[in-house]
Amino acid sequence: MFDSPPTEPTHSIDYHALIQEALGDFRLSEVTGVINLPALPIAVSQFAQKAKDEETSIRELARIVETDTGLTIELLKHVNCSYVGLRNKATSVAQALALLGRRQSTYILISKGLEAAVRARKSKLINQTCFWNASLQKALFAREVATLLNTDSDTAFAGSIVQDFLLPVVTNDYLVEYVNFVENRATKPTTLVEYEQQTFGWDHALVAAALAYKWHLPDEMICSLLFHHRGLELLSHPQLKRSPMAAVAISALLPDQLRQHKFGLEELQTLQSQWEEFDIMKLALRVDEIQKENDLGVKNDFPLSRRCQPVANTKLDMIDGILTHA
Repeated sequence: MFDSPPTEPTHSIDYHALIQEALGDFRLSEVTGVINLPALPIAVSQFAQKAKDEETSIRELARIVETDTGLTIELLKHVNCSYVGLRNKATSVAQALALLGRRQSTYILISKGLEAAVRARKSKLINQTCFWNASLQKALFAREVATLLNTDSDTAFAGSIVQDFLLPVVTNDYLVEYVNFVENRATKPTTLVEYEQQTFGWDHALVAAALAYKWHLPDEMICSLLFHHRGLELLSHPQLKRSPMAAVAISALLPDQLRQHKFGLEELQTLQSQWEEFDIMKLALRVDEIQKENDLGVKNDFPLSRRCQPVANTKLDMIDGILTHA
């Protein structure tokens, strides 16, 4: 039985050591020139670095954001949406930053900046509207799971929403290989990252994390990128088993366009059978409810509960079988 113990402080995790070990000898130079890597907006990069310094004032940070009109609009939209639930509405960037705090502001600006950079590319394989909707669903799901794990839900949300940001880029540059994966899914490895490692010698998680490391993004987000594909394995990790990264890894098992994990739903069902508080359909319906009640800026044409319907069907089949043999 999986039990959810008290919170383990995330500051006790040696993120830097985990990042160095996971990145190993990999260098971005191995893919530079082959993959058309995105550029993080300058304002986001500057903000992420300056925000780490407590001596940098809110006014100085606000001036950085205000150099980018798109980021300014997205930040104000986010802080004033009903989902954030703040009593006071922000009318300026400085107010928004003060209400959200440095860490959450950093997370939001990074996710919005990455989304803008990737959306600027025309994807040949991935429907970006569906892609970003699925990313938001995973992030909301990760946030709910983090609450069950008694760990930081904001970090889980931020790490989950960017976990696959590089996929629209790499699927363009290696279109033939990724189409082969999608069209011949039954004969391919269990996970997309296994296929990528066999085909290229790297995977999108590794490249994305190396890029985030180069951009000096927060260690928690780099770790989320590095370990999001580890699935239930992360629940046994000596440092990360009760961390936001574990919630991100669980969310990564949800179905998506590329079907990155062939047996993702089955693994979630296994977890559900061992963890009383973890109910896939209940969590999926909660995500749908949040999307329906709040304007989160992403059209939800394919609710998460519909993606997870096979889980409900399995439960019904089991009940029918029990009643038939009663």
